[in-house]
Amino acid sequence: MAESASSPWFHLRHYRIKLTNTRPRAAHFPHVTLILLCDLAPTSSVAIQTQNLRRLLHTVEALSELGPALTAEREFSETARLMLSAIMEAAGAREGVLLLFNDKPAMLTSASAQGFALMPDPAFIPLLPKHVHALTAARGPIVLNSSTYSVFLSSNGNVAPELFKCLAPLKAGGRLAGVVALGRRPGDALYEDSELDALDLLCSYIALAVQNHALTQTIAQRVSENLRLMASLHGFYDNALEAFATAIDVKHVNIHGHSLRVGRYAAAIGEAMGMESSDVAALRSAGYLHDIGKVAVDRRLFGKPGALDPDEVREMADHTTVGHQIVSSVQFPWPKIPETVRWHHERSDGSGYPDKLGQDDLPMAVRIVGLADSFDAMTSARPYRAPLTVGSALSDLVRMAPEKYDPNVVQGLLIQVRRDAVGSNRTPLLDTMTVNIAAADIDQLAATLQHKVSRGKMYLTKESGH
Repeated sequence: MAESASSPWFHLRHYRIKLTNTRPRAAHFPHVTLILLCDLAPTSSVAIQTQNLRRLLHTVEALSELGPALTAEREFSETARLMLSAIMEAAGAREGVLLLFNDKPAMLTSASAQGFALMPDPAFIPLLPKHVHALTAARGPIVLNSSTYSVFLSSNGNVAPELFKCLAPLKAGGRLAGVVALGRRPGDALYEDSELDALDLLCSYIALAVQNHALTQTIAQRVSENLRLMASLHGFYDNALEAFATAIDVKHVNIHGHSLRVGRYAAAIGEAMGMESSDVAALRSAGYLHDIGKVAVDRRLFGKPGALDPDEVREMADHTTVGHQIVSSVQFPWPKIPETVRWHHERSDGSGYPDKLGQDDLPMAVRIVGLADSFDAMTSARPYRAPLTVGSALSDLVRMAPEKYDPNVVQGLLIQVRRDAVGSNRTPLLDTMTVNIAAADIDQLAATLQHKVSRGKMYLTKESGH
């Protein structure tokens, strides 16, 4: 006889249940109501239907709870535990494990396990191509037996496949994302169609959460790999540019090591000014290459003991534009290298060369490398003069700021030399020179610099009503 709507038995598939992140059981299916629905059913010829209804209602209940669990911001380990608990309750399982799939190499690794007496943490099961294919091709959950273990799982991991009685592949977009493996049920009961249907319904949602986690992990891994690659690339550039810097300075004994020191000084000033590590690396590289145009300058000019004549001055000055032409054809990780090479002899008051730029036209990298270049030139021997002491050079730079040099950059150099003076620099800035100036004298220079910058400025406060 056909069932009627008035009968206590009707198929829930005739009704649509909307799954959302809200809790429908609280609004429409209170837990006590679910129990009463099951208890009102006859207990004779329809016992199986009663159990099926109870299982289906538990599944609906689990789905209503999974929505908030899957969308909440929490560690994936906690989300995995909640998902596995929902699956085990819906399937009536005493034991279960949620396994994530990784394809390189093909392997299942546990994210959460419950109920098993002996389950390694993490458990892992390597897979052969045939296992991956079988799990991907499976249409819904699989009840395992002695003849099917080897079809879906290998025995080469640290967990025996025989512990599992049922597998539910987690697939999203046709790709394997993981596997739910269930063990025994109470009384060693078999997994029936109702349990498998509940598993199939739940796993389609859980597969999306597992795939989302995998994508997040992949993105994080790729970002990490890119950062490591960039670090190794920067290391490669540093080593290569150090070699270039050594080659640039080979023309005369008096400038040996000049480009390397300028790169180191520029980077140290950038650090003292609080620059990002990538900007500090760019400063170091620009310092290494700032004089690359000198490879085109006549070698004899570097050793001339007297003053250069106008033509020789012009040839020496041309190293900025020649260097700019050289580096402009090279693709560096940092965009400011060519302009720093061209403008490192420009000065704040427009008295430099080759373009007579003022401070407002000079990028900070140019100002820093320009000061580092001047400081090393002052403290190095030249054929026409002896080197200045560190204290004398710093005094001259403070005297020429802000007309020639950016005061903030001079301040950065003072900070680093002071660290040398008190021994707080882990790697001394002036490792080949004697720091002949006390920390108190550097503080006095810094105060003088600050006074020069603020001198003549008036700071007025306007009171209300005046």
